[in-house]
Amino acid sequence: MDALRTGEVADLAGVNIQTLRYYERRGLLAEPDRSPGGHRLYPPDTVALLTVIKAAQRLGFTLDEVADLLAAGRRRHPSADLRQRALDKISEIDRRIADLTAIRGTLTEVVDARCDSLTDCSCTDCPLPYLTIGTTRPPGAPA
Repeated sequence: MDALRTGEVADLAGVNIQTLRYYERRGLLAEPDRSPGGHRLYPPDTVALLTVIKAAQRLGFTLDEVADLLAAGRRRHPSADLRQRALDKISEIDRRIADLTAIRGTLTEVVDARCDSLTDCSCTDCPLPYLTIGTTRPPGAPA
């Protein structure tokens, strides 16, 4: 397969042209060759690389993390860095799930208690610490 132009790569990889150029600027993609008319010409494996980048992002890796992983994979002796980063990402996700579960629980309590205001709630057993504006000082504020 011959070199691909920008629009072809973007279409085949399911990204827009601005994303493609942004990845170039970030160093995720090598700067492509140019045609005599100045058009970018990408090697066909660019589509596979873009697919890997997008898959890594869907798994929760940031573009900086993806760039590091790609750089590690390009070294002569790649490390087992992906495995450790995946374990770290799993821990991060578990923390986020715990946080979201706690948030969901509190929101359920708000709904069950029929709370009606963040600042002057009239429910009898409000799970939120509400503030009556103008009558309560924040914790630690001088009297």
